[in-house]
Amino acid sequence: MPSRWSEQEHGLLRALDAAASAPTAAAVLSRIAARVLATLARAPGEIEAWEAVPLDVYGPLPPGVGSSWVFALRRGVATGPERHPNSRQRMFSWSGGGDFQVHDGGRWVSHRLPVDRGAPLEERWLSIPPDTWHQGVVGDEDWVVVSFHTVPKAELVEERPDPEDPDPFHPSRTRRRKYAEVAQP
Repeated sequence: MPSRWSEQEHGLLRALDAAASAPTAAAVLSRIAARVLATLARAPGEIEAWEAVPLDVYGPLPPGVGSSWVFALRRGVATGPERHPNSRQRMFSWSGGGDFQVHDGGRWVSHRLPVDRGAPLEERWLSIPPDTWHQGVVGDEDWVVVSFHTVPKAELVEERPDPEDPDPFHPSRTRRRKYAEVAQP
């Protein structure tokens, strides 16, 4: 299968995949995933919960990785459009499942990310450029994903269209927040 990424991006994703698969990192990610799922369970009105991952658990990482996160997305929801104006997001499924959709300017493009570590890298990983709308459409169980961003955790911005804006893909108004500043239950 030909790659949809440049050779440089493909190499970076291979390095991230190896780092996240290392036994020490995988053990830490499992513990964080359990905590994030517990946070989501305590907040039945929320569609997602998250926790930053200390970068040192991965060992050496390629240049340009500023933060890592574990997100739990609630089963049966579409998270709605969001984008990160200041960061590229690279991600893969940890548990559960769903369809991570990326808007190409005209339509949503589906990316069903399998949890199967034996599946090809191109099927398991997604690389989303800055300022690109995306959303998770979650299946019948909560979906845990691991993501890497190009900015440090204190700087990562999530931007969503204002619910009253008539054009969510070219909004005149958006709502911004930094994950690091949001208190979770």
